[in-house]
This record gives sequence, C-alpha cells and structure tokens, in this order.
Amino acid sequence: MHIDGTVSITVNGEHKRVTAGLTIAQLAEELGLVPAKLAVERNLEVVPRSTLDQVIVEDGDELEIVHFVGGGDHGKPVDEDTWSVAGKTFRSRLIVGTGKYKDFEQNAAAVAASGAEIVTVAVRRVNVSDPNAPMLTDYIDPKKITYLPNTAGCFDAESAIRTLRLAREAGGWELVKLEVLGEARTLYPDMVETLRATEILANEGFKPMVYCVDDPIAAKRLEDAGAVAIMPLGAPIGSGLGIQNQVTIRLIVEGAKVPVLVDAGVGSASDAAIGMELGCDGILMNTAIAEAKDPILMAAAMKAAVEAGRLSYRAGRMAKRRYADPSSPLAGLI
Repeated sequence: MHIDGTVSITVNGEHKRVTAGLTIAQLAEELGLVPAKLAVERNLEVVPRSTLDQVIVEDGDELEIVHFVGGGDHGKPVDEDTWSVAGKTFRSRLIVGTGKYKDFEQNAAAVAASGAEIVTVAVRRVNVSDPNAPMLTDYIDPKKITYLPNTAGCFDAESAIRTLRLAREAGGWELVKLEVLGEARTLYPDMVETLRATEILANEGFKPMVYCVDDPIAAKRLEDAGAVAIMPLGAPIGSGLGIQNQVTIRLIVEGAKVPVLVDAGVGSASDAAIGMELGCDGILMNTAIAEAKDPILMAAAMKAAVEAGRLSYRAGRMAKRRYADPSSPLAGLI
C-alpha cells in the first residue's frame, strides 16, 4: 500500500491507483459499473459473483472485468405497415386466388389462414341448370373481403374488356385484374394486347391491376397507360418455379410510381419472402396454396413469409462482404 492510502492495480490492462480496502464490488461501482452484470477474473482466477462484495482488492492485483456486448442501435417499435392501390388501403400484402381448391369450404379456410384482404375471382357463366348451386359469395363474403375480378383465360383485348364490363355490371367493381394471355402452353402475357386493353379500360373508368412480363420498359408503358398496379410474373403461371429474374423485378420496383406485386410462379414460402425483400408491395398466388398437400397450413406459411419479407426489406439488408467479419467486437477482448 502507498503512503497516501492507495494501492496499485491493473484493470483490463490499464494501471490504476485506488483507495485501499475496497472490495471488488465497491471498485466496480466507483468505475460506474453494476456488479450484478459483471464477471471478474482476479490474478487469472474467476471470482464468484456472490463474493464480489467480500473480496478486497490488494496491491498488485490484475483484474479482468467483462460483460456481454451486442451490436446495433435500438430502433423504434415496428409500426403498422399498410399499402394502398387506387385509393384503397390494405394491411395484408398477400392476395390469393380462388381456383383449384377441393371445394368452397377449403377455399374459405385458406383465405382466412392467409389473412388476405383481397381475392381474385374469375367471371364465369351462371349455371342456369342449377340456380341453387353453391356460389363463392356464400363462403367468402365480398363485404368483408375485396373481390378482384380477373380476366383469366382471355387471349385478346376484346374478350378481356368484355369480361370486365360484365364484372362491373354484376358487382360495381372498378378495381380489376387484367391479364391477356399470349398462348395456352406458357400462359405468358401478350403485351401488345395487354397494353391496348389497359388503355381502353382506364379510359372507361376502370382501375386495372395488370399482369405483365418482367420487363421494366413494358411496366412503365402500362403505368403510363393507366395501370394502377404492375404485376410482373415471377415464373409461368402455376409453375411454382419461384422468381426467376430478381434483377428485372427490382428494376420494375425502382422505376414504378404505382404498387408492384409479383403475380405467378411462387411455389414456396421462401419465394414469397424473396419477392417482398426485392421491395414489392405484395404477392399474388393461387396454385402454391391450392395445390399444397395442406392448403390451410401453406396459406398460413405464405402469410408469415410475406410479412417476414416485408420486415426484412424495411429493415435494410446488411452489405455483402467477400470475407468474414466478426459478430463480436475485438475491442475489449481479454
């Protein structure tokens, strides 16, 4: 002990002179630390935390004081995240179809599990031979779930326009999904006919969400023609191949002033998450859920994937690096 009543010690590699007779707990408090949150090594031997208020610091002691550290700042709580199309706002970013299910009951259960607020519906002839046959509206209430009439099966602009005119007459729908197919094998969109139909429908007061190729130039032309949402395919309809060209989907997102939703090709939950991580506003799917071995469970998986992908996009992906980077800081290493 020195004549001034102090002792010389080393704390985490730094020389210090402290008042003689201090316990390790008192020393920690003088350093602005909370003893209960620390682990202490004294002269290469671990000091049990229960004895920190009993062990006296002696001259020449070498102490290592450690605690747990983490990285990153605390962000604000995750707020409610919504999206809007044609003046309507939705919470769910998952849109589901209503085809290929075993029955209407299964379809309704899948919609409920998915959390979807929009379902696509095909416009088909009424079964006049059995007017009492069950209808989709008996199971999925259009007052609670937004119906999005589509033009599935149309191969020219005229038939698509005719279909949607009937849909508007039947239910007053102006927000519609337009798809004009080029041929039956690939079900790829015919962009010439799609663009023509978009212009006509927009001029008639429709608000078309348009299925299209994954081409940034075509997407911009559709937007200029009056499309209220751009819906590029991820892969051929019903293929389940996942998003085949992430580059062009991202370019469409970056260049669009209207919502962008991946439409077609999703097969698994990871496909849906990828689409959302690219910055898309939503995902539309049918076969991925309807043809799953357990459609209800898959609907729930897709709901979670879309939500996770959106959160990941909002959070901002870490930068990719060529080499390793330690998760724990090297500063303070004992």
